[in-house]
Amino acid sequence: MKLTLRIWRQDGPRDKGKFVAYPVDDVAEDMSFLEMLDVLNERLTLKGERPVAFDSDCREGICGACGFMVSGVAHGPQKLTTACQLFMRHFKDGETVVVEPFRARALPVLKDLIIDRSALDAIVQAGGFISARTGSAPEANAMLIAKPVADRSMDAAACIGCGACIAACPNASAMLFTAAKVSHLGLLPQGQPERRQRALRMVAKMNELGFGGCSNHGECEAACPKGISIDFIARLNRDYLSGSLFEKPEPLSSV
Repeated sequence: MKLTLRIWRQDGPRDKGKFVAYPVDDVAEDMSFLEMLDVLNERLTLKGERPVAFDSDCREGICGACGFMVSGVAHGPQKLTTACQLFMRHFKDGETVVVEPFRARALPVLKDLIIDRSALDAIVQAGGFISARTGSAPEANAMLIAKPVADRSMDAAACIGCGACIAACPNASAMLFTAAKVSHLGLLPQGQPERRQRALRMVAKMNELGFGGCSNHGECEAACPKGISIDFIARLNRDYLSGSLFEKPEPLSSV
């Protein structure tokens, strides 16, 4: 299979960057997208050119390290799939594929397809914890949790923090990411003591970092490789409103 890749090349955060076309003429259908980029990079290296920089780690759709726009779609055309698990059989022979990094002011481009995701870590650090005893593991049956509640919490915990929801949102909002991180703790008994403060602190940090407000387009849910529902945003809004009425926000500097 032959493809033409139009890849965003940017030497550093302050470089303007541009698209560069690369013909790839022997793409196997069972290659993943990252494996195809590996082949391209090997050829660029042999020619003395700088390889395309991109993030990856587990390459199993678990870690959230990879992620970029493929012809305008976060992670590419295959639903519920990360870029590392996107296979080339989903593309047509002779197709031109445009590859560029996720775009958001709060997730600046570092180099080529690599973005700085530290803002997502900062949101979690602002409130993603529980007041639980540390030390030995607790007895598994000491605190009973209904299966529907546990399942719902796991649905939220499936978020891998890749940033696709932000890149897909017209407003570059981090609401789905933040809602998932708030909800997977807030649904469980262990997360109740900080439930309201968690919502207040994490939303405040999200706003401080320059993410946009929720656009209600639902593009975040459509782009999420783990299929996280926008219902969690409604849950976050309820916790935030409740916290605004009954809690005094703590300073973020204490994090």
